[in-house]
Amino acid sequence: MAATLYARDLDNDISRIEAFTEVPQEARPAKDTAAKDAMNFLILGSDTRDPENTGGSRADTIILMHLPADRSGAQLVSIPRDTWVQVPRSADGRRGGTEAKINAAYAWGGTPLMVQTVESYTGVRIDHVVMVDFAGFREIVDALDGVKIDVETAFTSTHSLNADSIRKFAAGPQTMDGAAALDYARERYAFADGDFARIRHQQQVIRAIINKAASGGVLTNPRKLNSFLRATADAVAVDETLNIFGTANDLRHLRSDSLTFYTNPTSGTGTRGDQSVVLPDSAKAAEFYDAIRRDDTAQIAAIGEAR
Repeated sequence: MAATLYARDLDNDISRIEAFTEVPQEARPAKDTAAKDAMNFLILGSDTRDPENTGGSRADTIILMHLPADRSGAQLVSIPRDTWVQVPRSADGRRGGTEAKINAAYAWGGTPLMVQTVESYTGVRIDHVVMVDFAGFREIVDALDGVKIDVETAFTSTHSLNADSIRKFAAGPQTMDGAAALDYARERYAFADGDFARIRHQQQVIRAIINKAASGGVLTNPRKLNSFLRATADAVAVDETLNIFGTANDLRHLRSDSLTFYTNPTSGTGTRGDQSVVLPDSAKAAEFYDAIRRDDTAQIAAIGEAR
C-alpha cells in the first residue's frame, strides 16, 4: 500500500514528456524476438530547464542504455554530440532530412526527433526516455550527499559554476558536491581530446551516482527512493509510459562492477563544411548495435570498446 502511494506521488512530481507520439511508427525498428524482455533507454542531458522548450537548445549528452533481459547489468553507450549522422525530417516538415551533428535533432524536433534519429542510426528500438536537465544535475548529486570521483589528471575548468568561472581539480580520489561534479562532467576545453574526455568524466559520474544510490539503499527502499526522486524532480523528466518503481526494481541490483561503458564506434574526427565533426565507423557501429538489438551481451563486449 505504501509503495502504491509513493508511486502515485512520484507520478505527480516527475515531469512527463511525449517522446514517441511524433515518431512515425513505420520508421521505428522492430524489437528482435531474441531480446525478449531486454529494454533500451535513451538518456539525454539537456541545456534547458524546460524539456518542451527546444528553441535553439541541444542535447549535450546522449547515452543509449541497454538493460539485458536477465537484468545482470547494464551497457551504456555514449554517442558524441558532434557525431555526423542522417537526421530524419521533423514532424512539422521544416527541419531535418539532411546529414548533421546528431544533437541538431533535438534543436530541430525535440525529443521525438532525437528518438527517431537515434533509432534510425542504431537500428535499436528505444523503450523509454530519461531527460536530465544539466542545470539541475547538481541536485541529483547533492541529494546523495556527494559522490566519490578519482580525477585522473589535475586540470582547471574555465566554465565553472563558481562566480569567477574557475574551478581547479587536483588529481586523485575526492568527494564532489553537485556543483563540482557538474563542472567536472561538463568540461572539455581543458583536454586535448575535448568531448571524448568529457564523455569519460560523465561516465565516471554516472558510475559514482549508481554506486552511491545502491550502497545507500536508495534503489531498494521505497521511502528513500521517494525522497530522492522528490529532491531531484526538477532535474528529471521521463516519457509518459515509464513506470518509476518498476524501473527502480529493474535497476536495484546494479553496482559499478555490473555497468559497462562504451563510446559509439568512430573513425576519428573531421570537418563537414565549416563544422568540426565526429565521424562514425559505420561498419563497426552496425555490428555493435545489432548485438544490442539482439541482447547479445557477449558480442556487445567483444565489439565495443569498454571504458
